[in-house]
Amino acid sequence: MAAEVAIEGISVGHFSDYEGLTGCTAVLAPGAVTASVDIRGGAPGTLETALLSPYAAVGELHGLLLTGGSAPALGAAAGISAFLREGGHGYRTPYARIPLVAAAVIYDLGIGSVEALPRPEDAYQAAATAGTKVEEGSVGAGTGATVGKILGAAGMMKGGIALSTIRLGGGVTVSALTVVNALGDVVDEKGGVLAGARQDGAFVGSKDVLLRGSGPPAFSSLDSTTLSVVMTDAKLDKLQCGIVARMSHDGFARAIDPVHTPVDGDCVFALATGARESNVFQVGAAAAEVVAMSIRRAVRVSRGLGGVPSVTDVSE
Repeated sequence: MAAEVAIEGISVGHFSDYEGLTGCTAVLAPGAVTASVDIRGGAPGTLETALLSPYAAVGELHGLLLTGGSAPALGAAAGISAFLREGGHGYRTPYARIPLVAAAVIYDLGIGSVEALPRPEDAYQAAATAGTKVEEGSVGAGTGATVGKILGAAGMMKGGIALSTIRLGGGVTVSALTVVNALGDVVDEKGGVLAGARQDGAFVGSKDVLLRGSGPPAFSSLDSTTLSVVMTDAKLDKLQCGIVARMSHDGFARAIDPVHTPVDGDCVFALATGARESNVFQVGAAAAEVVAMSIRRAVRVSRGLGGVPSVTDVSE
């Protein structure tokens, strides 16, 4: 499956390791975007997110890395920085242009090789192949993504990555690129489980398992995280991007249950190119909706890998 990046000036590329079952995704904005971030859950893994605070002096960002491999893979962001620098892109200083690149990771070590992790050369490859056509499913940072881990690895299902877009009144566009690797279940538009923890061929309901339990759950090593990049051509300042990122987490809550747990490092980046006039109320409401859409799409278009079944596998 593939989708079109609808925000001019932003492109996306993937690197996928189908032997190690991990990968990374580069989001490029060489001409710079205004950006901020909102992080929830108890287990985040990020790089350069302090730069995106409204209190930070620099107001632009040139690239993002979304990656598997957990914290050791954050160093792969150097590959995106190198690619941008070769192209002459970055924040202008008296002596050089400095590409500003943030990153966030998911923990996907439970599906493939624990030795496999994306490296700078892999992120460079993802950046070098970036374009406006985005492959979706079990690719890039979604290669090793899984969901529904409340019963452990034996009951989980395949997550993935997907892009969804809404066009608003006044011509503004809002998109979300989301990597779904949640502890909880992904629920459909009516609240039913779409992809999640299974036992004896049936969904168990991760929230119900938690509510019935009398002690700590047994999934302790299966750390999780959902990452989303909300992109818009609206004109927003850094504080407004932060508000949009915060509102976007409502989309997580609509499509993942439970969400923002102590083992989820859930994170939303918001990027604005500033090409069109809009308002933060409209963009924030749209962002929550499009994030929920992209989460559901990610599991619907993923394919089973490493013995972990996809939505298609269990519905056949």
